[in-house]
Amino acid sequence: MKMTFRWFGENDPVTLTNIRQIPGVTGIVSAIYDVPVGEAWPLDKITRLKRTIEDHGLRLDVIESVPIHEDIKLGLPTRQAYIDNYKTTLRNLAKAGIDTVCYNFMPIFDWTRTSLHYELEDGSNALIYEEEVAQKMNPLTGELKLPGWDTSYTDDQLKTLFDHYKNVDEEELWTHLAYFIREIMPVADEEGIKMAIHPDDPPWPIFGLPRIITNRENLDRFLGLHDSQNHGLCMCSGSLGAHKDNDFPAMLRHFGHQKRIHFVHARNIKRIGEKSFCETSHLSEHGSVDMVEVMKALKEVGFDGPLRPDHGRMIWGETGKPGYGLYDRALGIVYLNGIREALNH
Repeated sequence: MKMTFRWFGENDPVTLTNIRQIPGVTGIVSAIYDVPVGEAWPLDKITRLKRTIEDHGLRLDVIESVPIHEDIKLGLPTRQAYIDNYKTTLRNLAKAGIDTVCYNFMPIFDWTRTSLHYELEDGSNALIYEEEVAQKMNPLTGELKLPGWDTSYTDDQLKTLFDHYKNVDEEELWTHLAYFIREIMPVADEEGIKMAIHPDDPPWPIFGLPRIITNRENLDRFLGLHDSQNHGLCMCSGSLGAHKDNDFPAMLRHFGHQKRIHFVHARNIKRIGEKSFCETSHLSEHGSVDMVEVMKALKEVGFDGPLRPDHGRMIWGETGKPGYGLYDRALGIVYLNGIREALNH
């Protein structure tokens, strides 16, 4: 497998020089961050990003993410123009030699937590999601704003989006996702791009909004939308592992034998309630996900795609983008590499 690391571009306090010095890391996961959601990514911006990464002795292995405009998720009449722009972006990525794209279909919000600075027993800080706290929060009042969210919406626009979603239940969202897949996958197949959908995080409805990429049954249903090896999954141990009914290593074996896993996010979480969890170090004994079993499953199915450590704690006084500091993620990937080396021997 290819060991990779997320990089948020020139403004990321974690530099490509930092990443290059992490043992075993050869690839970068990144995106174009200054193009508004829904617009096509220009080829020159993509090639510039790729060149910058290659100049530091690394490869651009995955684009994460090409965001999907809300009009597509809502099935509005305006969606076709945004889908056409998405196709243009895929074609431009292919021209630049990119063959793996991660994306998600979560309504309005990306990953959601109730605190970005929860203090663990060792004094480090991590992300946490507490269901009781989330139920009392109202994103329309500005109580909750997270780094992974699109912050371009005004308060009125956000309210309008919520009003639109009042008429969208899970089945309606499935209909809109199926339409999107029917439109973009022929382009991905033509261009040789592996499309990897990221599971919902957390994997249950939030703020009254439906979420559907949540468990093995739904991932099976999703793969049934298009018959192609390019139509696949990003398997995230933290997202899917947050739900007690999801046996993540078993899911890796199930979908890995089908060769439909194109990308892996490896991180640990500790379940602290029915629908509550905090993030931890990658070490198996610190969380609810057996990371050794995760790496065993990937070896068994012959996974040779990109894997990256996902959210990390803030340790050793580091400050920066919540979940995306250097030190703990670097420890995480070295730990995962150690497991992999031991399994290979």
